Amino acid sequence: MPLSPQQLAAYLGAEYAVFADEPFVFRIGETSVSLEALMENAGVDSAAFVTAANPGGFQADAQENALSTEALLNAQREAGYACVPGAGRDPRGEWPAEPSVLVLGISRREAEMLGRSYEQNAIVFIEQGAGAELVVLA
Repeated sequence: MPLSPQQLAAYLGAEYAVFADEPFVFRIGETSVSLEALMENAGVDSAAFVTAANPGGFQADAQENALSTEALLNAQREAGYACVPGAGRDPRGEWPAEPSVLVLGISRREAEMLGRSYEQNAIVFIEQGAGAELVVLA
């Protein structure tokens, strides 16, 4: 099912918080100095910000979202990726923050497959030196 204009606007306007040692926020279309430094320190040139929360864009129970996010985080770490917890946030506060994971070093193809496996409408993909990109999966 394609994204509605409201859903697309929400994803494009969201704040993507990364809970690194020095937490930071990045946005779609912008280059983040903090994100670039995190990727450089990890020795990677790509990353993806993925959630397992609220599959299909339908609000799920907080406990269900937490369990799904833990499974996502554990699976990516077991696959050998460095991961940093985060949250996708609505700056207007109309939608609850979605627990998310920044997966360092993942390819775009793998990130898209990962997002689809958790029934997500979109992921955020980042390449070193480029702004964060919303990748619509729906």
